[in-house]
Amino acid sequence: MADGNAASRYVTLRKEQAPVEEDITPGELNQPIDVPQLNVRKCHECMQVLPETYEPPSDENWTTGIFGCAEDPQSCRTGLFCPCVLFGRNVEAVREEIPWNQACVCHAICVEGGMVLAAVTALFSGYIDPQTTVVICEGLFFAWWMCGIYSGLFRQELQKKYHLKNAPCDHCMVHCCLHWCALCQEHREMKNHLSDTEASSSTTMDPPPVQEMNTEEKRYASSSSSSTPSSAKSQHNDLEMVPL
Repeated sequence: MADGNAASRYVTLRKEQAPVEEDITPGELNQPIDVPQLNVRKCHECMQVLPETYEPPSDENWTTGIFGCAEDPQSCRTGLFCPCVLFGRNVEAVREEIPWNQACVCHAICVEGGMVLAAVTALFSGYIDPQTTVVICEGLFFAWWMCGIYSGLFRQELQKKYHLKNAPCDHCMVHCCLHWCALCQEHREMKNHLSDTEASSSTTMDPPPVQEMNTEEKRYASSSSSSTPSSAKSQHNDLEMVPL
């Protein structure tokens, strides 16, 4: 009986119904499928799904100007005498995976090292071959522009993070022409946004006032509690037995 039921569950496949392997081309069954649920807009930074009515925020102005270095004397002094340290702090704030000392050393070698080489070349220009001086100057000029582009990329990431506009010009041009002022402005911008975030996150809530009962309420509560058993007892005594 079991064999009959087991045999009835299957259908014998005839020879003409067998699939022909030659009709299937390699990779035919591995074609991509278009899923409408996956064709959605996502944020480029966090890759979260955006609603259909989402509109990107408008470009916001910087909280301080490019020449507002005096508004934060501490960052101004650091950017003037140790720009590599200020650059390292800015990079670490934007890219947490890059330690500040690594960016600081890179800036010190490229920018401060180039300035020292330019000063030595100008000081001993009379003892150096003119063609060698020209080659050194061209190399320093090229290295300066490359450093401006490199530091401008971090400024661009800062603009994307806080939706800031290009001010006063392109991010790379700002660092190529006003490198020290740009470092101080970026540090002030992150500092201002950090203070705004802390102010919005720290909300103070006052506890509710302590409620106390006055003497009259206490008397009324005690009298009601004492009268409750007597009233229940009286209701119990008023019961009568009715014969069925």
